[in-house]
Amino acid sequence: MVSFDYHTKIYYKDIDQMGLVYYARYFEFFEQARTELLNDLGIIVSEIEDEGYFLPVVSATCEYKEGAKFEDEVIVRTIIKDMPVAKLTINYEIYRESDDHLLVKGHTIHGFIDKDGNPKRPPKSIMDKLHSLISD
Repeated sequence: MVSFDYHTKIYYKDIDQMGLVYYARYFEFFEQARTELLNDLGIIVSEIEDEGYFLPVVSATCEYKEGAKFEDEVIVRTIIKDMPVAKLTINYEIYRESDDHLLVKGHTIHGFIDKDGNPKRPPKSIMDKLHSLISD
């Protein structure tokens, strides 16, 4: 299992009229955290794309437990539990930093495709990096 904590703060631009984070913003937090997780693993998205691989989101879920509020500091924990075969699943848990309370959880599933949209096997560079970190 691979895990990475991305820290962010809730700003006024993130909240809705009720004073809670607008539901769609959580997917943006997922994306930011996912990019930082991959960077931390040495998997640079732009380099993967230069090699001809793309990782589109083919499925995304988000389960809302409690809304984050203006000026909350949150941790977006990103987790990869399994080696990708044809798809890569990344799990997310968002916690309020002050009390470690779980606010949101979800996941995204990513396919591997070439620039023409044809399915591909995951690149060796990704598989090698993940294999050393994830036990089967």
